[in-house]
Order: sequence, then structure tokens, then C-alpha cells
Amino acid sequence: MTSEAPLRDSSGHEHRAALIYNPVKVELDDLKPIVEAIEQEVGWTPTLYLETTAEDPGAGQAEKALSAGVAVVIAAGGDGTVRVVAEVLRGSGVPLALLPSGTGNLLARNLDLTLDDPEHSLRSAFAGENRPIDMAVIDIRDGSGAVHRYSYLVMAGLGLDAKMLAHTDEELKAKAGWLAYVKAIGVALRDRNRLRMRFKLDGGGTRTLRAHTIMIGNCGSLPANILLLPEAAVDDGEFDIVVLRPEGFIGWVQITVKIFWENGVLRRMTAGRRLMGATKEVRALNYLKGKELVVSLSRPEQIQLDGDGVGEARAFRTWIDPRSLLVRIPAEE
Repeated sequence: MTSEAPLRDSSGHEHRAALIYNPVKVELDDLKPIVEAIEQEVGWTPTLYLETTAEDPGAGQAEKALSAGVAVVIAAGGDGTVRVVAEVLRGSGVPLALLPSGTGNLLARNLDLTLDDPEHSLRSAFAGENRPIDMAVIDIRDGSGAVHRYSYLVMAGLGLDAKMLAHTDEELKAKAGWLAYVKAIGVALRDRNRLRMRFKLDGGGTRTLRAHTIMIGNCGSLPANILLLPEAAVDDGEFDIVVLRPEGFIGWVQITVKIFWENGVLRRMTAGRRLMGATKEVRALNYLKGKELVVSLSRPEQIQLDGDGVGEARAFRTWIDPRSLLVRIPAEE
């Protein structure tokens, strides 16, 4: 007797999911009954479960999922797991589904996905819709001259945020979440070294810049409802850049007012947006937009991608790969 061939969708993928999970952040035994119930409901074959390790945080598992011909890959872990899995799925046509399980859940927040309802997230994974979004790619040259290529979904940053992550106690972060960053922020703020860089935006002329922090974002929102890049959109084919250049206490006050009051409060109201039209730009904070940014630094600096430090950069080139990743979102009623 021959066995039935597995059901496949219109693109040739088997009606089967792969769930890539970080065992430090996810209790698989709690998820399996939910997954199995939804599988039976929608008529899919049993899910392929792939565990990440310290040595392989998701890339090898994502490649194995693609080789198995699955219809969707579910990333269950923190922002690092999501970024590494998405890096492999970029351009594959296989959608990424999110099961938020970390501290930041940055991409899920920016897509307005449910953060604390595993059943809803898994139902979206099996029966949701695909949304194409941009990904950013970056080539980083370290202090030795070696070049490393990564992709990121939310933000790349140098300066305060990268130094903060470098000083964060991972054990405390696991216990206290975002409170673990408070001490690290204090350490980073005491660092008086400025970023000194030369850069080109979209092939324009070379410009020089001294700044405290620079962040390149494909998305604009951070935890605690912080809207850092108010005009950033995940599918507009470009990234938004913010440069922080505070001069002492007054500069930090200007940045705080811009980010927390104007972006966080006024921009969310019609009357507030009219009021913003009358406010002046401040030197301490500047916004840029583009599709490609090339940066050369005066010395190696810590750099982070989607909230994870990836070492030091002496120079880098980053660009947008438009609509190169499919993300599974809830189906409209």
C-alpha cells in the first residue's frame, strides 16, 4: 500500500509548519498541545520542532526547515532568534510567523501583533495572511578588516544603545527584563567618547559628523511605547535614521521632549500634530531618510542589531532589501 502524498499549497510547500524555539525562553511542553489542536483543526501534518543552541541560535534550524519544504516557519524566542531566522528566510518566499517570547519583541510590537496570547499567535501562524515587509542588510568591517554580513528587521545602532547592551547583565535581564538596562544606561552615559564618522547617504557626497548615538531603523517603535522614528514604516522601501548630538544637560532635555512628548504624545493626536508644526527642530536630534548608508568611523565602535550586540564596527554599509520577507499576520475577519 502506498502512503498518501502530503498536501501542498499553491507554491509547492507542504502543509506543515516548523517551530524554531529558544529553550531558555520557551516551554515547549506548554506549546505542543496548542499546536497539535490547531494542526488538526486546519488539516496540517505534524509540526517540525527545531531547538536553538548557543552555538546555532537559529540559522541552521531555519535552513533545515526550508529543506523540509515547510509552508511557514514559526520563530519562538527573543529578538535575536527572530532576526537570525528571518535572515535565512529573506527572499525565500516562505513566511515567518512570530510567537513573541522575549523581553523586547520589537518586530511584533511594530506590526501590532499580540504579545502575550500564544494560542492567538499560533492560530495566525497556521491560518493567517502574509504581509511582505522590508529587511535591512548590513556589511560590517571590524577592526581587523574582516567583513561580516547580517540582516536586521528593526534597528541598527552605534553609541548609547550599543554600549548599553554591551554593559547589560544577561542574568539580570533574564530575571528582571528591561529593568536590567537601567544600570547599563548609567554606565553608557558616563562614556564621554563621541562617534566620529564620515558617511554617504544614497550615493551623495561625503559628510563628516560627530554624534553621541546614531540609529538606522526599518521600524520606529521601542518598548515602553517609545516612538523613536515616527515616520518609519516597515514596508516603505527605505530606512529612517536618527542622530543624537546632545550638548550637556540641555541637549538631553531637548531629546527627551522630542521623543517622549512630541513623538509619544502630540503625534498621536490630530490637535497635537498641528501644534507640532509650530515647533522648531533642535540641533541635539536630527532625522534622515535613505535606502543606502555607508559609514567610516575613526575607531572601532560597538554596534547592535535588533537589540543584540554583534561586536565592533570600523566601517559599515547598510541598505534596504524591499519587501523581501513575508510575515504571517492575523487573517482579517
